[in-house]
This record gives sequence, structure tokens and C-alpha cells, in this order.
Amino acid sequence: MTKLIDYQQFCGIEPESAKQSSVKNGIQQVNVRDLKKRIDAGEDLFILDVREPFEYQIANIGGVLIPQNDVAQRIGELDRDREIVVQCKSGGRSQRIAEYLKQSGFSKVSNLAGGILAWSDEVDPKIPKY
Repeated sequence: MTKLIDYQQFCGIEPESAKQSSVKNGIQQVNVRDLKKRIDAGEDLFILDVREPFEYQIANIGGVLIPQNDVAQRIGELDRDREIVVQCKSGGRSQRIAEYLKQSGFSKVSNLAGGILAWSDEVDPKIPKY
């Protein structure tokens, strides 16, 4: 063996974030490659980054930062008629916030599967991992 192999790729297993859109707890899951295509196509998406400010300073994809603990107080800043893609580091916090937004009457909400870590792995390796 001369180098390490990607076990998932070797076995034909796609990363979670690369799978076609799915639904988890009533929330549409968007993979990072699809989001990148939609951004490049100029779609009117609102990317909501729910990480902490220090995380946003390390790495971001240009979303609007509203930390998860501030979303309830700042919900009025969000447009109910616009599609919102919620993102975080790996997809857990953003899933919970997407569920909260859905329960609060937002109908066009999705979660970025794999978060910024998947973005770094699959879209732009220049985005730092932390």
C-alpha cells in the first residue's frame, strides 16, 4: 500500500452531503454541490448561518450570521417568502433551527447537509476546517 484510500469511495458509499435531496424530520436536506450550483445560477436564496461569530470568522460561505441562540429574538429579520437554507458546521444545529423556523410558519426552509465541513470537502477545499 502506497497511500491511504477513501474507504467510503472505495466501497461506493456516498458522503451524506452528496446524496440526492432527502427529508429529515420534515426538513428538506440540501447537499453542498446542489447549493453551489444554485448560488452560481443566481437563485434568490437566503443562507442563514447559525454558528457563533468566532466560527464565522474562521470560515464562511457568505451566509448571514444569526447565531442559533439569537434566532428567536431576530426572527423578524427573516423573509417568510424567501427560500432559507440554514447552515452550520456539520448540519446538526442548522437542522434544529430549520425545524424551529418551520414550526414558526416558515414554509421554504431547508438544511445544508454536512454544513461547512462538507462544503470544504466537496466544493471549496480553501475553506478552512476547524
